[in-house]
Amino acid sequence: MLKQVGSARAKRVAIIGTRGYPSYYGGFETAVRKLAPHLAEQGWDVTVYGRKGQLKTDDPDLDGRIRSVETVGIDSNSLSTLTFGLSACLHALVRKPDVVLVMNVANGYWLPLLKARRIPVVVNVDGIEWHRAKWGRLAKAMFRWGARLTAKFADHLVFDARAIGEFWTKEFGRTGTFIPYGGETVGELPVESGLSKHEYALLVARFVPENTISEFVLAAEKIAQTHDVVLVGSAPEGHPIREEVASLAERNSRVRWVGHISDDQRLLALWQNAGAYFHGHSVGGTNPALVQAMTVGVPVVARDTVYNREVLADAGVFCEPTPDAIARSVTSMLQDPADYRERSVARAAEEYSWPGVCAAYESLLRSACSRS
Repeated sequence: MLKQVGSARAKRVAIIGTRGYPSYYGGFETAVRKLAPHLAEQGWDVTVYGRKGQLKTDDPDLDGRIRSVETVGIDSNSLSTLTFGLSACLHALVRKPDVVLVMNVANGYWLPLLKARRIPVVVNVDGIEWHRAKWGRLAKAMFRWGARLTAKFADHLVFDARAIGEFWTKEFGRTGTFIPYGGETVGELPVESGLSKHEYALLVARFVPENTISEFVLAAEKIAQTHDVVLVGSAPEGHPIREEVASLAERNSRVRWVGHISDDQRLLALWQNAGAYFHGHSVGGTNPALVQAMTVGVPVVARDTVYNREVLADAGVFCEPTPDAIARSVTSMLQDPADYRERSVARAAEEYSWPGVCAAYESLLRSACSRS
């Protein structure tokens, strides 16, 4: 741990744009659960802004050195990021930390406020949200303008994939730092009741069109002729994709839909013991679920995209997003995984470890402070 010398105070960092610390919602929240304690260990005074009701305050790994601040906002799909981001930025303006780490370009609208207060800002731009099919025209426009403002007012940018960095250079004329996500290493975990080790196919994703869910549902009917199929994920009641998955699980005894899983150990066990994991994400950069699947050694079949190829390299198999192609590739992997388990683990250890990720963030934040 870094020691303070004389009367020098700890550098203060505020993290804005997630659901808070500790939270288990998505990739940003996982990153903060790893990064915030690392920064505290390095001598930083860490504040994480979040939302009421989203924090797991009974988390046994909770680090008491992290200050959690719940702010106010409108809890809706279209306004939550903007409103919670605004209230967090206003609070940070008063405290004036040495640097702010902002997650998501939707908060780009509030960067001029931080800039006017002369607070250095590092922004993780996330994926290209305005390319996601789940957003309507207004939301896509909001994200795109947020990205333009981020490009103009952010001091430093973080890209979780090199391909995202290339896009930003071409689209907005900005360069930045490549810092991906990490994966958590675990020991041997038990096989879930009713399943056989390395004998089932697995999908873990939010039920949105760009994650190739509908195509996988059709492929699962063929895969289930010889192997069990497990789907992890959900969508609101009445959502068409949710109904497709529910119908498949109801009529096919070899298909199991378990909904959303907030228990990390159970999810890690499902990945570790699967015979093949299908990763159908088509947009965004480095996907945290893919990195975690690789870290625990599951053989991966991924939709063929520039992002998935960047992450997997030769540690997985790629296929087109059609039911037939998915069924063929997943079934083939289940029958003959070759050395893809070893390749996945080696690839994750080489490029996607949490210690390396956290060290890169700490170095960038410290650099932002010194340059200010």
